[in-house]
Parts: sequence; C-alpha cells; structure tokens
Amino acid sequence: MNPQAEELNVIIREKSTTVYELLSERGKNIFFPKKGILGQTAEAKGTKINATIGAAIEDDGTPMRLDTIASKINMDPSLVFPYAPSFGRPDIRAKWKSMIYEKNPSLKDVELSLPVVANALTHGVSMAGYMFLDEGDEVIVPDLFWGNYNLMLNHAYGANLVKFNLFKAGAFDLEAFEAKLNEGGIGKKAVILNFPNNPSGYTPTVDEYNSIVDIIKKAAEKGNKIVVFSDDAYFGLVYEEGIAEESIFSALCRLHENVLAVKIDGATKEDYVWGFRVGFVTYGIKGGDAALYGALESKTAGAIRGSISNSANISQSLLLAAFNSPEYGEQKVAKFNIMKKRYDAVKETLTDKKYKEYFEAIPYNSGYFMCIQLAEGLAGETIRKILIDKYSIGTISLGNVLRIAYSAVAAKDVKEMFEGIYSACKDSIAARS
Repeated sequence: MNPQAEELNVIIREKSTTVYELLSERGKNIFFPKKGILGQTAEAKGTKINATIGAAIEDDGTPMRLDTIASKINMDPSLVFPYAPSFGRPDIRAKWKSMIYEKNPSLKDVELSLPVVANALTHGVSMAGYMFLDEGDEVIVPDLFWGNYNLMLNHAYGANLVKFNLFKAGAFDLEAFEAKLNEGGIGKKAVILNFPNNPSGYTPTVDEYNSIVDIIKKAAEKGNKIVVFSDDAYFGLVYEEGIAEESIFSALCRLHENVLAVKIDGATKEDYVWGFRVGFVTYGIKGGDAALYGALESKTAGAIRGSISNSANISQSLLLAAFNSPEYGEQKVAKFNIMKKRYDAVKETLTDKKYKEYFEAIPYNSGYFMCIQLAEGLAGETIRKILIDKYSIGTISLGNVLRIAYSAVAAKDVKEMFEGIYSACKDSIAARS
C-alpha cells in the first residue's frame, strides 16, 4: 500500500472504525497524491517562470486559447480554459455546501464534509461504489430503481443489487425494507435511497421518512455498519403537501456512529443543466470531524484523479455565477412552477376512471417521472412500440410498467399522451382477438 494511502487510513481508523471497515479495498488503497508531479506543481505556484503545468500559456500569462472558442464565451479565460482541481473548484464546493444547509434547515450546526465535485451524479454514484463496494458486496435497492446502477455498481465493481418491494397498498413498503436490511448476519450493509425515485417519481411522506430513518437506526444499534448512498438527483421537486422536503441524508448523517451517509447530488436536474456534468459527493456521520472528512475527501479526489482527472472548469464557473446571481432564486421558482403544472395535468387527467380498464398509476408525487402499471395481459414493450408507430408517443417500457417523463411533456399535451396510451392498449387487445 502506498504510504500516502496508509496516512489517510490511519486518520480514518482513529476517527471512525466504522468508516474504515466500510471502505472497499480500492477505497483503502486510494489517495490523492501530495507528492510527485502534483506536489511539485503546487510548490511551484506563483513562481515567475513556471514550467510545471501540463497546459499552454500565452506570452501575457493568460491561458492559451483559440479565438474561435474564446469569442463564444463571455467569461474570464482563467475560469474557463485551465484545469479545475480534482477536488473541484474551492469556491463552488463551499457554495454548494452552504446551499445544502439552506435546502436542509435541520442540518444547522451539523458538521459535514466539503463536497467533492464529480462529473455529475452518474460519476458520483460510481465514485461512491469505488470507495465502498467490493466484488460480491450486496447493495440494497428498491425493485423500481435507475437501471444505470447495474452498469455502475454491478458490472463495474462486481457488487450485487438486492431488491426490496417499494410499494404496498399505495405507500412505501416499510416492512419489506426492514426485512431486507436485516437479512443475513450482523455486518456491513450498503443501501441506495433515491428520492424522488427514478422511475416512480415517489418521495416518502414525512411519516414514512421518519420510519425509514428509525429502521436504519435500529439496524445500526444491533451492530451493523451501514453506508447509505442518498441519490438526490431530483431533489427539491416535491409537488404535494405532507411529503418529506429535506434529503434523507439530513437525518442519516447524524443518526448513529455506525451509519455513514453519502449525499450524491448536483445541478443536473435541480438546475436544468444536464450537459454541464457537475455533481457533488458529500459525507456525514455522527461524530464526524474535519480530519475524518478531509481524509474521505482526499480519497474521493484520488479516485476522481485516477479516472477522469477532474470535472470541467467552465461548467463549475458558469454554475457558480448562476448561484451567486440575484435572479437565480426567482428563475428556479419559475421552472418549478412549470414542472408543477405538468404534474398537476397528469394528476387531473388520471382522474378519468376509464383509464383503469388498462392501466393504473404507481404512487408518484415528485421529480420528473411517473409510472403506470399495465393491466394483466398487456405487455409494456408491445404498447411502447404501438405508441411510437401509430401515435408518435415515446415512453420507456419496464416490463409491464411504462415510465413517463412528464418533465418533457407540455401540460397541454398530457391529455393527448394518456389518450394515446389508452388507445394503444385497446389496439394491443384487438390485435390478439
């Protein structure tokens, strides 16, 4: 093991044996190099003649750039063309941390790590897998989950996704979650909680939220060491009263010394910048302090350094400018209202009881999506193809469930969409007669 990795491990072991035991072998071996090229470059910062940086500099000391590109960007070249740190820009890391506290008021006075910038949430989840999952480890997920978890965690790291039933009687299936979390002996447990959920578009009620937290606490009190990945891709898009508005990370990061919470979030969906690819990985555990979090940040940055080097500087700079703009909050509200209007259009349309002949909505209340469960005898893939070929409507088939991204459908088109689905179901039945 590299001595720099062991230095970080010593800090982690001293501060939290739980966190150390949760680390994967990769996580234990990774480090952010303070020596070598990066260390020598850091020491040379500010020199009159700096020949350490693997980038080109104009004679006037500004970043070398092509005018065909620079002329399209109304920003200081130093915020656009140089590399960003593997940890992410310090200014956006600090800003995002302050925004986590603003969005989750119950976190007041709770010490968290400084977020590390990932290349959006896919990369953030992947880096969490790198840090905490060994081949053969089990990751508890709901039976409705984002399919990319398979590529990131199963195919890339060899972890096994084990599912619990998400819904029972129109609500979160707390019994199924508790049973799955307590399967097997006492030991390491890994969980992914994604709210609002992709694909269902469901966020737990306040009571369900509290019950989920209590279930995890009881499992930790038994001696289980639990790492929970909180995939907060669609955070903030909650459309109903009585639904949990804070990230479940807020409760988990101060719950118990045996529970490490990993918040994976970003601007992708929250701020409608899908192509910017800026996400964040933030750590929290009861009793965590700056030394522990600093070691985790260094290991995460090392994993990023060893995979993509760093995330795009221009994206981080543009986002930081937006976050600091006085118009930012007002514009976020305006876009939320558009999304809420589309959600309301879905809800209103589905009050028509005729649709229940062929499909019913799976519980939904937030995010970008909702799903419909097709009636027995109807095949999702068949309906999906009919919808494309005959009605020019695109949906995603998940077995006998169709996922509908109403985030991409104008409110005025929602009725037509569901009428098309209804007609496609009729067509499918007629074709078999």
